Amino acid sequence: MPQLTDEAAPDEAAPARSAPDEAAPDRSLPARDGSAGTWMTPEAYGASRAAVWTAAVVLVTDTDGRVLVQSVDYRSDRLLPGGAVDAGEAPSAAAAREVREELGVDGRYPRGLAVDWIPADTPGFPAGMRFPGEILYVYDGGTWTPERIASVRLPAQEVTGIHFAEPAELPALMDAGDARRALSALRARINGSGTALLEDGRPTVPTALDRLGVLRTRRTAQRGAWRAGPVPAQLPVRDHRGWLFAPDGRVLLLIARATGAAHLPTPAAVATAAAFPIGYRYGDDCRAEGGEGVHARTAARLTGLPPAGDPAYARLLATPEQVRELSDWGPAGARELESVHAARTRFSLPAPARTPPTELPEAATRW
Repeated sequence: MPQLTDEAAPDEAAPARSAPDEAAPDRSLPARDGSAGTWMTPEAYGASRAAVWTAAVVLVTDTDGRVLVQSVDYRSDRLLPGGAVDAGEAPSAAAAREVREELGVDGRYPRGLAVDWIPADTPGFPAGMRFPGEILYVYDGGTWTPERIASVRLPAQEVTGIHFAEPAELPALMDAGDARRALSALRARINGSGTALLEDGRPTVPTALDRLGVLRTRRTAQRGAWRAGPVPAQLPVRDHRGWLFAPDGRVLLLIARATGAAHLPTPAAVATAAAFPIGYRYGDDCRAEGGEGVHARTAARLTGLPPAGDPAYARLLATPEQVRELSDWGPAGARELESVHAARTRFSLPAPARTPPTELPEAATRW
């Protein structure tokens, strides 16, 4: 950072030093190469700084993991709640004000999910606007219950409606940059590792979820009711997946590299020990695609991996909560998690802290 001075002439005498043996150079004098050094007047320094806009938006999801977007009367695509930060206003205060003005809902949103730098040459801004670039803060609005959603009251103008969208729908509903930013912020929330730094909606340090493009494909709905315990003999099993625990309490999660789709592995695909059934899903969605059946779930210790895993899938370790947030399981997902944590306790494993899902190293399966 340049040094500031009120002096206009760089070659005026410097103030006397109190310690004659100080070795710091006198920057009020010209440098040895004849340049004026780094002194700048406050006026010159202020003029040299980049000027950008500042805005704040809030990412809200419902209990099914869908993202709240709103329709407005001044553009065709949809937006997250939020808007410009007023002069002298803190970004978090702007976020709360905008949600109150646009949706009629009071709240505080102190947790940042992402900070995005939007360059001045971003397409879509009219030339007359002289868009200088923008710093945009994305705050975590949390998960809204049906009761809170029902309390939304739209203003007389500007916001014409709200909609909860499947994350994979956002690129079709929003401006491309807005959709990238929203998905990056949603992945940052699932990662639980703090605020993500973005440039034009892209993380400067992508996590595994970012690199694999998780949530770009619509999640497969499995909304059948949860039943704990073994599958009854009279019910056919249409799908069998495993909650396979690593020693740190996390579980194995597969991500399709081509689509970013997330799902639990089949127990037979990897080496396991101490397997036992924890429950099954049963309902209308389990009878789809040509027949009745249930989705069975088994818990087991993960003890090893095949020598050459399927290259079509990335193998991640994630917390059970992260697995649920990447899945579309409906209200029964909470009951399934209860059974999963009961299985973890039965294995005497720790409750894992929320950290970004990581690709599975062989060492992670050693007990």
